[in-house]
Amino acid sequence: MPLASSNFLVPNGTLIVEVVAFLIVLFVIGRYVLPVLNKTLEERQEQIRTALEAADAARIEADETRSQRQGILDEARQQAREIVGQANKVAEGVAAQAEERGQQEYERLVRAAETDIALARQRAVDEVSGQLGALVMSVARQVIGREIDAASHQALIDEAVAALKASSDTTAARSQG
Repeated sequence: MPLASSNFLVPNGTLIVEVVAFLIVLFVIGRYVLPVLNKTLEERQEQIRTALEAADAARIEADETRSQRQGILDEARQQAREIVGQANKVAEGVAAQAEERGQQEYERLVRAAETDIALARQRAVDEVSGQLGALVMSVARQVIGREIDAASHQALIDEAVAALKASSDTTAARSQG
């Protein structure tokens, strides 16, 4: 047994062919496969970078949209508060107008009642004065014992009415004061 063939450290023909085949494969891989592989990896990196940028842009846009939506909601709430405030003011105004109308109606009714009372008082005075005139004439007829003429009769009635009005005006002034 030869020594050289059994020693694995000594190169033989198979080893040289294997090294040459390895170098050829390495050259082919380095020349043709690696550039394609690198190009594919770079394209993939670009796609990932683009996707990340798009995701960042979408996140920023979503944040802006969220801010805008919140602003719109805040504005809508403020408008709702203003509308409610205006509605309350209108309601208060309507209530004040109704109260004012009620007060005016009350005052009108009081004035109408005072006018009716004054008219009723005047009618009563006129009626009483007419009855008083007839009573005075009757008493005067009995006292004098004769009929008084129409002119004297009218003068007596006018005096009695004037005296009665004066006493009723004095009585009314005392009751109002």
